[in-house]
Amino acid sequence: MNLKQFKQSETNSRLSALLVRDDIGQLVVGARGKVFTLSLDDITKKTSEVRQQRFLPPFIAIYNECDNFIRTLHTMEDGKMLVCGTNAFNPSCDYMTFNNGKASLEGNLQEVFFSSNKYLHGPNPLKTEMKRSCLVEANKNSEGGDDDYVILFFTESAVEERHDNVRVSRIARVCKSDLGGKMTLQKKWTSFLKARFECPFGDVGSPTLVQDVFLVQDQNNWKDSIFYSTFTSNSKSAVCAYKLSDINQVFSGRFLTESDTGSWETYTGEEPFPHPGSCISNETRAIGVMTSLDFSDKTLLFVRNHPLMEGMVTPLTGKPLLVQTGTQFSKIVVDQVTSLDGQQHHIMLIGTDSGWLQKAVRFDGEDSRIIEELQLFQTPQSVNFLQLSLKSGQLYSTSSNIAVQINVRDCTHYTSCDDCLLARDPYCGWDQIRAKISYNPFYITILKSLTDGDISMCLTSDCKLSIPLGNTVKFLPCSPETNLPVSWHFSGSIHFPGPQHTVLSQGLIISPSYSDAGLYTCETVETVRGKTHRKTVVQYFVQVHDNNAVVRNLKTAVIALAAFTNLLLLMCSVFLIRHIKANKQNYSGHDNKNTNNNELITKRPFCHYDQTKHQHKEEEQPVQTGSVISILILPEGYMTFRTKNQTWTHQTKGQFSTDLKSIP
Repeated sequence: MNLKQFKQSETNSRLSALLVRDDIGQLVVGARGKVFTLSLDDITKKTSEVRQQRFLPPFIAIYNECDNFIRTLHTMEDGKMLVCGTNAFNPSCDYMTFNNGKASLEGNLQEVFFSSNKYLHGPNPLKTEMKRSCLVEANKNSEGGDDDYVILFFTESAVEERHDNVRVSRIARVCKSDLGGKMTLQKKWTSFLKARFECPFGDVGSPTLVQDVFLVQDQNNWKDSIFYSTFTSNSKSAVCAYKLSDINQVFSGRFLTESDTGSWETYTGEEPFPHPGSCISNETRAIGVMTSLDFSDKTLLFVRNHPLMEGMVTPLTGKPLLVQTGTQFSKIVVDQVTSLDGQQHHIMLIGTDSGWLQKAVRFDGEDSRIIEELQLFQTPQSVNFLQLSLKSGQLYSTSSNIAVQINVRDCTHYTSCDDCLLARDPYCGWDQIRAKISYNPFYITILKSLTDGDISMCLTSDCKLSIPLGNTVKFLPCSPETNLPVSWHFSGSIHFPGPQHTVLSQGLIISPSYSDAGLYTCETVETVRGKTHRKTVVQYFVQVHDNNAVVRNLKTAVIALAAFTNLLLLMCSVFLIRHIKANKQNYSGHDNKNTNNNELITKRPFCHYDQTKHQHKEEEQPVQTGSVISILILPEGYMTFRTKNQTWTHQTKGQFSTDLKSIP
């Protein structure tokens, strides 16, 4: 994992804001009393720093929160950056420019909107009641001449619930041109309406609280833009998606009103015109309402008494896109990507309170699935900010004192065709000819099956390992490179945990008996559109040996081998004795008589051995009697023959006779 890190050296300088500026190649970071910039290519390089300190009385400065924490960084249309800080609970803003590699503050306050713990800030601050909030600008280039509005997401105690202190998630809408009322709601919002923001998951009765929101704008129709939001509920977390047109429909609906008994009911009376909470439009201008100061007291009183909508904003799919137990989601950003198969996908990048990043994607007709999990910080700490560079694909994140940079579009960890296709990562494709991962959509050899995850076109590989086991516990590791569930098979059948087998996330523990010997297979399992794809990760051929039995068998084998050797030596001795006796009988019964000159005499070697038992054989040499030159009779029964070419000796054993007349 190619991760770069920048650590703030000052112990009390807490990182509190983050902004990616692709146009100038800078990562802008807000901290305690200052703003500094880092290179987008390499955040270990600081490029500039500017301070926005507030000089406070000593009795106030000793409190950590009584300082100027930079909370908001926003790029304006002219390229300037809006920098807003807490300023010891007295929020203030300034403009910052970046020229010639150096950042500088202007000191000129303009009309702005700022979301802090309890305020939306401008030249004339207007107060609203919120506990936790995030702010998103929406409705650009709207039809009908409507002014732009801002959407807020926050949590608060539910006034409509009979039980006290029930926390709920809210969504609210405020017009950017809202100046407050002339007489009624002076310096108060005249367009502020709120509704319940629902993401149905978790235990019954447990609140689901919004943590972060990211807007994916539709370039063709802003009403089709989608909000992605993270929620937590006790030990569970979820991601839900909402369509902007559905949100607008809720704010155009009916209102709740508080009855005399304290309960909240649907308001059925007459509503003023224009619809309460509406922004200035061509329709309002036609009746003489040019600003919020022109609204009638009747309209403003209705807004003050009926801020809560009857309808609830519910998810686009009717349920969460992703739910996890034991994980606390914090931040989210969404990347729009066209995969190598030409399809559009939204990839969710989700930070957790333990410093991990989850990369998830949802395909049509399926639940979302986590493609990859990455650890951003070495020690567990919450992901406070996430910002994505659309230009480079680099993701930037911060904790309280560390900023990190990572390429979320990296595909090098997929080392095989199977891993790449089964992961179904829209960023990646597999080049079949070059047998490696590829980012180039123009290679015609790239495999791009994301919808089905079809790995039939990949070359298969078989990984087998034989492990002899003694009478002990053995661990069989299985660590697939992809984030897919695994299953174990034993001799072709699905393996379930039992008294002698313990299935862990990283492998299988065996306490073997003789019946446990066989082939164990660990494989990843992925179901796509009802079709199950399995890929073997590793195989173990397990042999179970009894060590004591091995020793006993070895002793038995040694004894048997010794007995066999002795028997073989005895048989060889008997055979050799019989062979010697047979040779003696053959020579004693031999009578060489020649009746004519053409009779053959057989020559035998002096040291004779059985020619049928050996590969090395001396051929019998027939000699015609007419070729003999002389015969010499030697003592002890030997006779020497001499011809023109050779001489040899023959044993007669006292029984040799010949007809000398036949020899010339």
